[in-house]
Amino acid sequence: MAAGTTYKACGCRTPEGRLLGKKCPKLRRKSGSWSPTHGTWYYQYELPPRPDGTRRNPIRRGGYLLQDDAEAEIGRLHELLAVTDDPDHRHRIIDLITITLKQHKRLPEPEEVRRKIRTGQALDTTITVGQWLTLWLAGRKGLRASTVHSYHTHIHVHLIPVIGHIRLDRLRAADVEAVFEAIDERNELITHARTTGDPALRARVKGCRVVGPATKHRIRATLRAALNKAIRERRIDLNVASLIELPPGKRPKALIWTPERIQQWEQARDAYITAKAEIRRTQLGGRGHSNRIKPIDAYIGTPRPSPVMVWTPEQTRVFLDRAAGHRLYALYQLIAFRGLRRGEACGLRWADVDLDAGTIRVRWQITQIGGTTQQARPKSEAGERQVTLDKHTNKELAVHRARQNHERLAAGNAWNESGFVFTDEDGNLLLPEFALDQFQLMAMEAGLPPVRLHDLRHGAATILLRAGHDLKVVQETLGLSSITIASDTYTSVLPDLARQSAEDAAAILLKSRPGKRRAG
Repeated sequence: MAAGTTYKACGCRTPEGRLLGKKCPKLRRKSGSWSPTHGTWYYQYELPPRPDGTRRNPIRRGGYLLQDDAEAEIGRLHELLAVTDDPDHRHRIIDLITITLKQHKRLPEPEEVRRKIRTGQALDTTITVGQWLTLWLAGRKGLRASTVHSYHTHIHVHLIPVIGHIRLDRLRAADVEAVFEAIDERNELITHARTTGDPALRARVKGCRVVGPATKHRIRATLRAALNKAIRERRIDLNVASLIELPPGKRPKALIWTPERIQQWEQARDAYITAKAEIRRTQLGGRGHSNRIKPIDAYIGTPRPSPVMVWTPEQTRVFLDRAAGHRLYALYQLIAFRGLRRGEACGLRWADVDLDAGTIRVRWQITQIGGTTQQARPKSEAGERQVTLDKHTNKELAVHRARQNHERLAAGNAWNESGFVFTDEDGNLLLPEFALDQFQLMAMEAGLPPVRLHDLRHGAATILLRAGHDLKVVQETLGLSSITIASDTYTSVLPDLARQSAEDAAAILLKSRPGKRRAG
């Protein structure tokens, strides 16, 4: 076993500026004993050689008031090197000693090293949660751009600011709970800021969103996946993210826009316009007319009865009548009739359209994050599917192709032969956000209550349910990965449809005219 020694030194210097160190005469009394007030104690420890036999630099540390303290550090080094007789493990322990002293100015805890050797965990305990999450995300390959964006947001907006500084192997369940406590506080700040007239406070939360229960579950899932990788690499032995309980992140129920709900929303819209106008009037001091609210901002910004609202078939018809003649009419009809996702419709190629057979193949989708777009496969294996077209949608796609041919001729050399069914006027890829903006504008102009473009796809499911098809047909048509998703999303729609079917049945009975009863 390598030996260690202790000695005393000070910071005194000669008149020429040379450090005296342990040669300073003030370190000892005239009797030869150590001075109790001058200098501090140091230790030097010779580490075993490297695997190739070369000598390692000795460890020198000081600043201890008592010699016993320096000798205790030598004892701890002896204990660390006695943890195991395995040469490979011993070299790993020596490397750990060197790194920990350099970064944290202390020795590793022998009991902690003993436990990690016993359980087969990695000895490198210097990595923080933030460093590990960054490494984990960098190592994830082949992910969709939208998935990477979500992981990046979870890690850099919610996780690292709260627990990023904590050593990975010292992360506790209480630390993870603090992440969600911080999210709740941030939600309260955003909600308060949106209702106040304080411009500075509103500026602080501009562009921020309230984090709902479902997103909290996704944030925890991100952390849990990263910690599972750390367990596989034997950096930790427990996934503390799995110990955290969160409120259930249930899928929002789809609600149909009934007359009662429309009336409530219109009242909320009027109150929204009044409140926003008052805030702007206060900020501008009542000057000019710039405190007016844009109709589209009020249309989109007014809260709705549910995040997922669905038009009735009659309301969908009103929208399609308004959109008739628009160059993207076929896209909206395709989503409304056959339930394609927005990205799937934008990513549809003519090579996957067979107008003679009346079918399309959904094989690609366009995702948009800010101004960046990416082509990718559908969200799940079930999303890659063949969709049969009704004759009306098939006809509209044929009309759209003829219109696109006219645009190709008009554009001349500026035309980009991208192969997409839906493009801009020069043949370039159609941005999903542009399709959304046009949709919202026409829906408002048609006097309809607001839905997302994605909810137009939900309307296709509602039409199928009203036509008497079951949830399995809805699942396959919309490309949902499981029937559970269809059930969770559309169960709340069924009572409205059941009520309509009851009224339809009653109407049939009321309109019937039984013959005269024969005399007995």
